[in-house]
Amino acid sequence: MSRKLELIVLAIFLIFAVQFIYMSSTTDAEYGGADGEAEGVINEITGGYEPNAEPFWEPPSGEIESLLFGLQAAIGAGVIGYFFGYYRAKKLYEKDLGYKDKSKSDSDRQSL
Repeated sequence: MSRKLELIVLAIFLIFAVQFIYMSSTTDAEYGGADGEAEGVINEITGGYEPNAEPFWEPPSGEIESLLFGLQAAIGAGVIGYFFGYYRAKKLYEKDLGYKDKSKSDSDRQSL
């Protein structure tokens, strides 16, 4: 990376960090999910809310719930990244090296 790009990335990071620290220290906001908010709005509109289903297991704390959510996102991103990389490399091999899938060429020869 060039020095100029490193400084730009560092400046952007510092701006977000300062903004986060300022907002965290000046407000009494809680960081919560949207599920609780949706339940509150439904209760206001309908007057009563009964969930259709209950979870079969609830994590012992919010931190563990966040950890499991982050792990799920990381696994999903890894799977998606693997397939993007696989198909990109396959395309490069086909283009640069003239590699074609052998099963296609064998089946084409047999049909003739």
